[in-house]
Amino acid sequence: MTYVVTENCIKCKYMDCVEVCPVDCFYEGENMLVIHPDECIDCGVCEPECPADAIKPDTEPGLEQWLQLNDEYASKWPNITAKKDAPEDAKAFDGMEGKFETYFSAEPGQGD
Repeated sequence: MTYVVTENCIKCKYMDCVEVCPVDCFYEGENMLVIHPDECIDCGVCEPECPADAIKPDTEPGLEQWLQLNDEYASKWPNITAKKDAPEDAKAFDGMEGKFETYFSAEPGQGD
């Protein structure tokens, strides 16, 4: 089992999860984070820290797309181990449906 970052992280990109991760398994894209499934130790400390409720255990049904996306982009994006400020408009995007099709960016973030 691993945890995965899901659609609600897109354009929200709160980083409370990064701050508590004991194994630094988060990777930063331009407008979302992902978890490297081979590095995650399934401790679960990140899940309750996410204000957008965007982190889920991969055992929940319907997360196959997100597990694949997390795996793919964790190998392409830079590692992030320190919390940064969320985008100024994050609250406006929190809970919005259909963000992947409209807003997902495959571009890397800056990392540490």
